[in-house]
Amino acid sequence: MSDVPDLSSDEEQFVEDEWQEMETSDQTVKCLFCPSKFPTIEECLGHCERSHNFNLITLKAKFNMDCYSYIKMINYIKTHSCSSADIINTDRPQWDSEQYLKPVDNDEWLMYDFDSLAEAPNSPKTYHANVENGLVTLSQAHFTELQRTINTLTKQYEESQNHLQMAKEDMQKMKESMKNLVEGASNIDVNIDSVGKVPLESDEGYFSSYAHFGIHYDMLSDKVRTESYRDAILNNKDSVKDKVVLDLGCGTGILSMFSATAGAKKVYALDQSEVIYHAMDIIRENNLDSTITTVKGRLEDTKLESKVDIIVSEWMGYFLLFEGMLDSVIYARDNFLNPGGILLPNRCNISLVANGDMDTHNKLIQFWSDVYGYKMNCMKSEVVREASISVVDSKHILSEPCVVKDIDIYTCNTDVMNFTSDFKLPIISDGSITSLVGYFDTFFDMPNKVFFSTGPLSTPTHWKQTVFYFRDCIKVKKGEIVEGNITCKRLKTDVRGLSVQINVFGKLHKFVLS
Repeated sequence: MSDVPDLSSDEEQFVEDEWQEMETSDQTVKCLFCPSKFPTIEECLGHCERSHNFNLITLKAKFNMDCYSYIKMINYIKTHSCSSADIINTDRPQWDSEQYLKPVDNDEWLMYDFDSLAEAPNSPKTYHANVENGLVTLSQAHFTELQRTINTLTKQYEESQNHLQMAKEDMQKMKESMKNLVEGASNIDVNIDSVGKVPLESDEGYFSSYAHFGIHYDMLSDKVRTESYRDAILNNKDSVKDKVVLDLGCGTGILSMFSATAGAKKVYALDQSEVIYHAMDIIRENNLDSTITTVKGRLEDTKLESKVDIIVSEWMGYFLLFEGMLDSVIYARDNFLNPGGILLPNRCNISLVANGDMDTHNKLIQFWSDVYGYKMNCMKSEVVREASISVVDSKHILSEPCVVKDIDIYTCNTDVMNFTSDFKLPIISDGSITSLVGYFDTFFDMPNKVFFSTGPLSTPTHWKQTVFYFRDCIKVKKGEIVEGNITCKRLKTDVRGLSVQINVFGKLHKFVLS
């Protein structure tokens, strides 16, 4: 037996004793604005409403308060000995500071379940009314509260009807798509040259991939990506103020909210995926629904109320062009952007650099030379054919980079995905080239310029890098120059996919991103 005391059980006993003490204590609740005391906080709240016109529901609606705002308000009142009128008549929450999270008194006011009040704005409340000859005469406060409740419920009903209608339309589209598939009516042209020409029912898989929480978490938590867009918009408020903005492929609506915060007159937040329903709630939760209008639909099938002054879109895919969303940006530019309008971003480029990571090459490629004593070398060609998406350690970089494609989004067309370019890679250290690494840089050429890179020498992003592995490694020495050319084409059978061919070291290496 150990002589060490059981501290955990002591702690549990202490907590239990503490709660018992709290439950049995004879506490009263003092009014926030006068010396009156009451047995419960509910009775004290009733007194505050009757005697001081202090109504928590009204304040919650006025300032969109949560439980933290409530705690701050209580501590603010106690700190400054405010009157009820000071709180009710203020135009903005004077207590909105972290300093008021520190309790002034440890009393019942801070233990009140404010969330339950906030979650049930139409819950029954006690009001005084005169009943005479079968008629009920309401007080002005009661009448005002009833009007507010009716307005709130009406708005909630209208919103639910909108959501229901959208869901019905989506279900009808799905039924029609399934009917076409079953009847063999879907006959997709393998020579389609842009995503806007793909039948929507054949493209739903792409949009469905953006309906999951995980992909939006990855994008939002990518600080390089999100903060670059934030800085491009908020550090150029003069260019955004009073403008009409289209957020193409808005996702959760973060770029729309940046634009609204920067002073945009109106923002169209457009997305075809189901995440648009969450974007509606997020935008409303942040009180930006008067500026931002959410639109569910594919851009090529959508009509906006007006043309726009700015198009902001996070359209870039792996190796920049994978997914083909640049097609939609080009369509938006040609059909919705006012003359002299702004594109964010407005310019990108694609680069290649040599990589010499032998450990990863051995793990992925050489592994097939001896699998439990058996040769499986035939698998190597299949493995290297699929371009890999991964973060490349900068210590393995063997060359200077070379830009193989510059894209001006103001002038490019949908044939931008098809290009051939020569490259020269000056070798900067001895080693064995295991792959070439593709990445892209993005430019926001605004008065306050913003730029970010997805290269291996920069902070990693959710795009990582695109790695084109060779089956066999090639030794190089510092000072040499590796020359070759790269050809990128849109896949004929997958308009959003890419075929990449790299001609180097006397061989043609073929890769696919699909």
